[in-house]
Amino acid sequence: MRRASTALLIILSIAGAWAGAQVPDLKAQKSKLIALENAWNQAQIHRDGKALDTLIGEKFVYTDTDGTVMNKARFISDVQDPTYQASAVSNTDVEVYFYPGVAVVTGAYHAKGKNQGKSYDHHGRFTDTWIFVDGYWQCVASHTNLVPAK
Repeated sequence: MRRASTALLIILSIAGAWAGAQVPDLKAQKSKLIALENAWNQAQIHRDGKALDTLIGEKFVYTDTDGTVMNKARFISDVQDPTYQASAVSNTDVEVYFYPGVAVVTGAYHAKGKNQGKSYDHHGRFTDTWIFVDGYWQCVASHTNLVPAK
């Protein structure tokens, strides 16, 4: 019996050490993904297509608040359109959910600016799906919807 309990303690110690080792990495990855989401916001404000190109995958799919579905090229083109002028984009209530090689990021956003000469002030929710490829994260799908302002 003593031998079995010693073996169990060793197994639990190894499992605990492994689990403990994973937590800081997940915390670091969570911080990294939130920073990437914030970089995305800045890229939209500055209409920076090059920055967006590095953040989103080649087969990126975006579903806009009006139901429009865009690929990577169209999404970047829309952000670079001179009639699109975001003055503020910020996220709150951001959560990150991890799966092997994948992270789903959800949150609330507030975006203000002008689009085709018309002012907008949007409050909404987003869901972004990120995959870890070749040592870095890239977003492969994004969905936004509007919610009433609080």
